[in-house]
Amino acid sequence: MIDKFLDTIVDIAQESGIAGFLADGGWKNLVMIGISFIFMYLAIGKGFEPLLLLPISFGMMLTNLPFTEMYHPDLWNISGGASIDFGKVLHDGGLLDILYMGVKLQIYPPLIFLGIGAMTDFAPLIANPKSFLLGAAAQGGIFFTFIGAALLGFTAAEAGSIAIIGGADGPTAIFVSSRLLSGDGATGAIDTGTIALAAYTYMALVPIIQPPIMKALTTKKERSVKMGQLRPVSKTERVIFPIAVTIVIALLVPSAAPLVGMLMLGNLLKESGVCDRLVKTAQNELMNIITIFLGVSVGATTTADKIMNTKFLGVIILGVLAFCLGTACGVLFGKIMYIFSKGKVNPLIGSAGVSAVPMAARVSQKVGQQENPTNYLLMHAMGPNVAGVIGSAVAAGVLLSICV
Repeated sequence: MIDKFLDTIVDIAQESGIAGFLADGGWKNLVMIGISFIFMYLAIGKGFEPLLLLPISFGMMLTNLPFTEMYHPDLWNISGGASIDFGKVLHDGGLLDILYMGVKLQIYPPLIFLGIGAMTDFAPLIANPKSFLLGAAAQGGIFFTFIGAALLGFTAAEAGSIAIIGGADGPTAIFVSSRLLSGDGATGAIDTGTIALAAYTYMALVPIIQPPIMKALTTKKERSVKMGQLRPVSKTERVIFPIAVTIVIALLVPSAAPLVGMLMLGNLLKESGVCDRLVKTAQNELMNIITIFLGVSVGATTTADKIMNTKFLGVIILGVLAFCLGTACGVLFGKIMYIFSKGKVNPLIGSAGVSAVPMAARVSQKVGQQENPTNYLLMHAMGPNVAGVIGSAVAAGVLLSICV
């Protein structure tokens, strides 16, 4: 009787998570849990993108707790050109595997864009269509980094997934990487989780990364430029805009249609003025639910073999380079507009062309006011900022067309 009791105790001990930490390679799980704590601190203590960084970091912790069986990498790491067996995932997968299907099936990012569209005011962009040029210029960091990553030996899929970080748009980065890296066990050192982690980290660091670049590329005179008030935008313009943008972009870059289409649907619901219940749902309940599912499931993919390798270091370095180049491209194009407008355009608003809404626009406002306390650039910067949302989605479509 005593022997049976002792055997039971031994079995329980061997099946416990503590035994998993003591097994070969268990120390890596401890390191990953420690890293998840760091990201939790950044989200809670510093307020860095908490709505997604906190679920991502918690998902990272869950997946690295031994024997929880919530996420199974072997169900997703498929090599030899085979496809992911979603039926097997439903049958054998854990909770986080089921939630992760929404990422791999490209469901979550477009739904988040639906919510973003319902919260976005495109009036500054409509009032000043030239802002489209600044939003487009800021995507230069994506394509420069894509070329650089390819030259460094990354595959086209990896290069495209890394480059899209430069758009400073987490859902777009997840959408692109889930398509390009789907079922690629051979290059599994980089996956959607690592791309998302890098993307949201840099989005949180926008107020730290951008100002030095903006100041280095502009003069005090340029930063002090006060811009005139934007013209009023009619309701007709607001309603026509999302419909027209959807049609034009879907015809030019069909791969971008899922993101742009949902973004513009959300905006049309908002601007129509007749769908208040749907707008509130898209802005709140739907957005919040999808954010939780997306964050936790993406965080679950950040296992030790994905993070503790030289390729992830390459993702981190190239990701920040892409973001810095995007900021620089936007500011430099802003300087060109400053010259051609004979000093009427403040180049600082070009930095807002990256798709970190509204954080990047606020940074433009803050840097401008440091030089001229009476300057008010926020609404002018919102034009390139919302143009950057569209631009990053178009850039994503272009990358998918090139790499798939």
